[in-house]
Amino acid sequence: MSPTSESLEMLKHIRQQAQASSATNAPVENVEIVVGMGTVGIAAGARQTLHAILSYIEKNKLENICVRQTGNLGIDSFEPVVLVLVPHQERVTYVKVTPEIADLIMEKHVQHGEVVREYVNKE
Repeated sequence: MSPTSESLEMLKHIRQQAQASSATNAPVENVEIVVGMGTVGIAAGARQTLHAILSYIEKNKLENICVRQTGNLGIDSFEPVVLVLVPHQERVTYVKVTPEIADLIMEKHVQHGEVVREYVNKE
């Protein structure tokens, strides 16, 4: 190994350690967030909810999070609906998710692993 490649490997190792120890930038690994964007969801404010989620991720420089949109999730009276999928955990369906609730979900559930029970679909 050349001195340059050793230095690069050392820098990569330091970066990985820093990321692992940083509480603010250490979301649960490979989280998937799905926002219902059917016509009922959009009418109920799903666009604003999606925007809040994306803004939170950008503002907090979160990584390993995939945000995607889907159509109607079949629970129209509870729109906007957001699903949070964390590897090796049960899927959580949040209902009536306003931008403020989205921020709370991102902080508590996605960043710290604590399900925000008062907004979980109970049906």
